[in-house]
Amino acid sequence: MALLSRQFAYAKIEAEDPEEIKHRKAQFLIWKTLEKADAISRTRRGSFLRVRLCRLKVKIGKRLKKPRKRAAAMFAAARVALLKRITHQVKYLESLIC
Repeated sequence: MALLSRQFAYAKIEAEDPEEIKHRKAQFLIWKTLEKADAISRTRRGSFLRVRLCRLKVKIGKRLKKPRKRAAAMFAAARVALLKRITHQVKYLESLIC
């Protein structure tokens, strides 16, 4: 019985004006953009050091690119050679068994 008496406990709120909804969304987006700009401006105070680190990473990356590629090619060749040996051994064992 208590549930039936509380059925209409909350009054229905009037529908909001569509213009007001658009205005509130626009305000939120403006606020969000300003917050993002503040966050970016706070992180850029030490940008000189960050730029130097990025340049150093690029230099190191360029210097290590060739050895990395060479090592990758060597590993691929070794893998192919190993697979050939394994398949050869398996074929040999099959011929012995049969």
